[in-house]
Amino acid sequence: MIGISIRAAKSEDAAAIAAIYAPYVLTGTVSFEFEPPDAAAMQARMEASCGLFPWIVATNSEGVGVLGYAYATKFRERPAYRYVVETSVYVSGAAQGQGLSRLLYEALLTTLRTQGFTQAIAVISLPNESSIKAHEAVGFRRAGQLREIGFKEGRWVDIGMWQRELNDSAIPPVEPKPFSEVGVVRG
Repeated sequence: MIGISIRAAKSEDAAAIAAIYAPYVLTGTVSFEFEPPDAAAMQARMEASCGLFPWIVATNSEGVGVLGYAYATKFRERPAYRYVVETSVYVSGAAQGQGLSRLLYEALLTTLRTQGFTQAIAVISLPNESSIKAHEAVGFRRAGQLREIGFKEGRWVDIGMWQRELNDSAIPPVEPKPFSEVGVVRG
């Protein structure tokens, strides 16, 4: 994609990130949230990563005008899960269908691999063929399905779990490096 820059998200990107995410919350079942988070809530989510988990944005070539974002979070709370992340990518409506989600995901996955995480998990509300194709295009494979997990828009919604290996699961495992040390890594 010509004219696109990928960089670490900054606190001043929170409003643009919140604006990109809002339509996913308000229409459909891609997100199980009911109220879109505002810029302050999105900034708090970014800060909650404590420098460990990446938040990445795609902008125009000058580094402004956020067009999409990708991030990773804890997969689950217990310490044995600390080598695994849950990932998400969201692209603005105007930038959809241009390969931006793939560009963001490739940077996110390369960064996570460099950090030393072993697995990435994506949770997809079903049905959602476009999201499934986007995830499988960057190496995710279906790992399972949970039935009737969320109730939104007057119906029960299933979720699918997709998994992608990032690094070998060494014994003993190596602690992941913080994103604040690694930065965005492009492959």
